[in-house]
Amino acid sequence: MPNGRVLYGLWICLALSYLCARIHGVTEERRRSLRDTAKEMFFHAYNAYMDNAYPADELMPLSCKGRVRGVEPSRGDIDDALGKYSLTLIDSLDTLAVMGELKEFAAAIKRVAQDVTVSNDVVVSVFETNIRVLGGLLSAHVLASLFRSMGNIYLSSYNDEMLTLAEDIAKRLLPAFNTATGLPYPRVNLKYGVNRTRPDGSLQSDTCTACAGSNLMEFAALSRLTGNPVYEQTARKAMNAIWQNRNKVSNLVGNVINVDSGRWVRQDAGVGAGIDSYYEYCLKSYVLLGDVTYWDRFQKHYDGIMRYVRHGAALVDVYLGNPQQRAKNFMDALLAFWPGLQVLKGDLEPAVSTHHMLFHVMKQHKFIPEAFTVDFRVHWAQHPLRPEFIESTYFLYQATQDPHYRRVGEEIIHSLQKYARVPCGFAAVQDVRTFTHEDRLDSFVLAETFKYLYLLFTEDEELSFDIDSFIFTTEAHLLPLSLSRFNATSLISDDETVMAATNNGDVGDCGSNRAADGSCHQHDKGISDRFCDNLASSFGGTAQVADNVRDKLSRSLKMQRVVRSQCHSKQSQQEVRVLKPGETDLSNSNHIKILADMGIVVNAMELGQIQLAHDPVKAISRRHAEEGLLFMQKMVQRVKMQEKGGEQKPVLVEVVSPVHIQTHFIAGPALFGPSLQGDKPLSIIAGVKAAEPAEACSGLQNGEALQGYIALIRRGGCMFAEKVMNVQSVGARAAVIVDNQEAALGQLPFAMSSDTADRVKIPSAFLLRPDGELLWSYMMDNEDIQLRLSGDTAEARGPEDNVSMGHADDGQCESGHFECLSAQQKERHYQASDGG
Repeated sequence: MPNGRVLYGLWICLALSYLCARIHGVTEERRRSLRDTAKEMFFHAYNAYMDNAYPADELMPLSCKGRVRGVEPSRGDIDDALGKYSLTLIDSLDTLAVMGELKEFAAAIKRVAQDVTVSNDVVVSVFETNIRVLGGLLSAHVLASLFRSMGNIYLSSYNDEMLTLAEDIAKRLLPAFNTATGLPYPRVNLKYGVNRTRPDGSLQSDTCTACAGSNLMEFAALSRLTGNPVYEQTARKAMNAIWQNRNKVSNLVGNVINVDSGRWVRQDAGVGAGIDSYYEYCLKSYVLLGDVTYWDRFQKHYDGIMRYVRHGAALVDVYLGNPQQRAKNFMDALLAFWPGLQVLKGDLEPAVSTHHMLFHVMKQHKFIPEAFTVDFRVHWAQHPLRPEFIESTYFLYQATQDPHYRRVGEEIIHSLQKYARVPCGFAAVQDVRTFTHEDRLDSFVLAETFKYLYLLFTEDEELSFDIDSFIFTTEAHLLPLSLSRFNATSLISDDETVMAATNNGDVGDCGSNRAADGSCHQHDKGISDRFCDNLASSFGGTAQVADNVRDKLSRSLKMQRVVRSQCHSKQSQQEVRVLKPGETDLSNSNHIKILADMGIVVNAMELGQIQLAHDPVKAISRRHAEEGLLFMQKMVQRVKMQEKGGEQKPVLVEVVSPVHIQTHFIAGPALFGPSLQGDKPLSIIAGVKAAEPAEACSGLQNGEALQGYIALIRRGGCMFAEKVMNVQSVGARAAVIVDNQEAALGQLPFAMSSDTADRVKIPSAFLLRPDGELLWSYMMDNEDIQLRLSGDTAEARGPEDNVSMGHADDGQCESGHFECLSAQQKERHYQASDGG
């Protein structure tokens, strides 16, 4: 939304545009080619790292050398992921296993076991070290144990080295959790603990919510693999602290929290950067651990997010204490994980909607910028080859089997190959507008981006293990679902754990334990029992679930009828009844119906304002959804054009005679016709007569009587400009339009606008209903009433009204004076409307 003065909440999302050429998806030959391309892209980066950077933490792809912390210039917080522990290799281990490169997987494990030490005197991010290093080591251990148990010759000598190293790194993270709240300090020194996290020895006590609340999956897995409960207990305490400090009304959480007091330092609440993986770990901890507590928490959080943060397909941060108010006018790229999480929950329609919004952003800029406005303009142009959008694309394909998502993946591959590939790996995009590069290749590109791309184009039977028996961490590392069957004190062999993870068994019967969402809340059964058919199958992507999803989408969007017939028949030319922004009358039920057909919902806001929210899922067809998108885009352009003209001040409608009823009304200006304001303001004085019929939409019965007068008109039936042009055609000097809606307490009149501005030749003004009805009664009782329309509200003040902008000197403001209004009230005043 461009700013707070705009009446329409332009939350824009994409029409669900399944293009005709994409209906049938990629061919089998093309799928295999794209799978192999994704694998080749991974090895292009992996080999560049191993050949030119190892054992450094990261590759600098433009310099073609390793990034060594303390040697290269500091990049600030970004460098906190670097701990001199060969980060990129550890983060890449399970990608090698997923791609079936078991010989290299085994060789890489040996390199880590021989070369990597985690006792370095370096301060690292607790969050990044947990998800990348601890998660990577645990996943590598589980998969190595699995292949060892399967008799793989390359892993036959594996002796739990990755688990040993994982516990070593976890022990070095534990001191960060030694706080009054249980929330971890954001950084820890791997050698000395928290006592030297800053050069001066001080501690940073503020941490992001995701940083504090995204440890449980890894820590609990470690506890259940080693039998030591301390890790899981520690991470649970941190999760509990965030939950206890949530807003109890909205069930949202803030962005930054103080680890000593538990108070929110930043109160912007959303699902993107700073918060994202906390919500992810609420749901996934339930899946992994089988503890219904986390499902209940996630469901409450989810309800708050869908109520306050989601606007159509957009997800925009709000204020924690006032979730009705937006905290930002932009979205960030990290929220692209959200549709994938909604798939895991089983809420597919909003997942599809948000994903398509993001896909449109990607198509417009080739990548999703780090931050972008709600009308898809670049807010922060960087793109470090993030995986979140690819992750959601993969999970949506698994849930729906819709070939559209593989086509999305193909476009992602194309953008990466064309704009990010360099001779020495892949380079982050510094600016998506110019495609300039940054000498940076984050480890998550190999851990997540290429892994999800490869999986998107790979059939299950082509994998060397059953991936549906695992769950992905936020870094796309794999943890076995069988961990839910064991608590932290169950000392079990690693092979037993892994074999349990890959043993599908029969899906249990929920019986009376099935909840309303379809999940099973049972503590004594395996994850497939608890999760039951709908969620487990949705995650697994069975054909039945895909059919159900496609059928549901087809019913709501009439996709089968519209898309297929429009691709192959003359029905592609079917007429879609649409509106232009300047023609829309929100008091007209037919117009509301047309907007609804296009997926545009009209919401009444505070103080009588109107918000338009576009959701393509609610459109009756693909073409209607696309027309709805065009409508919203035109509305954005319309608002921008209005704003270029500067802030529109109110105008004055004043009764100048008879003397005994002299009074004045604050009125909304017209953004069409001669202006009552500006360098050469007009001041019209004339008698006033009511138009007949009062709405002045057609067939004026008293045209001659209106000649030379100011016409008093009621709102409704047609557009503002049409009313003014009708009375203009019979010789009226000006027009005053009276609202037909009840006014809320404190509401101010808005500015009128139209697409036919050049045809209006007389000035006009807009009155709210209470003022308008009062004026109407004066006119009915006094035939000789005279009005003055002017643009200077100062004319309404007497000498005693010494009022300046925004405050009153030595006294109270007179009710209704614009100058007496608060800044917030003024913003509410300056909101445009197109409805006549």
